[in-house]
Amino acid sequence: MTSPLARRVYETCHLTGSFRLRSGQTSDEYFDKYLFEAQPGLLREVAEAMVALLPECDVLAAMEMGGIPIATVMSQLTGLPTAFVRKQAKEYGTGKAAEGAPVDGRRVVVIEDVVTTGGALLASCRQLRANGATVESVICAIDREQGGRENLAAEGLRLRAALTRRDLELALPG
Repeated sequence: MTSPLARRVYETCHLTGSFRLRSGQTSDEYFDKYLFEAQPGLLREVAEAMVALLPECDVLAAMEMGGIPIATVMSQLTGLPTAFVRKQAKEYGTGKAAEGAPVDGRRVVVIEDVVTTGGALLASCRQLRANGATVESVICAIDREQGGRENLAAEGLRLRAALTRRDLELALPG
């Protein structure tokens, strides 16, 4: 049975044409995750589904860039403060890797839009832990089911996903 949320996300984000992928390959299909984040109603629905997956925590940590709009809405829904995690610490001003809410000594849940292998997430979770955060969970909008869950688990991180690749495939029309 297809979830209505999966169908709406699929219909909003699935594009056809000719697209160059990060790998350098060309594909006639593309899933543009930013399209659901640009739709206020759909963004809220995704954030609500993710809030339902939250364990007890003190701070949401939004991954740059796609995690930021989702975590911001989740913060509004829950009242939890948000830290904004950069891919690299900035080289000016405070030089912080995580801006916004303090993470030292707090239970932090990392928020991401899409997880593929989890590589960037692992680096950010290590950085948050080095800054004194207790990080045990990552919540994402979509798990592409391409090894991210297993890679995160190897470092003691539990991945929870509002939607999976399988959910989106089941939402295919026809």
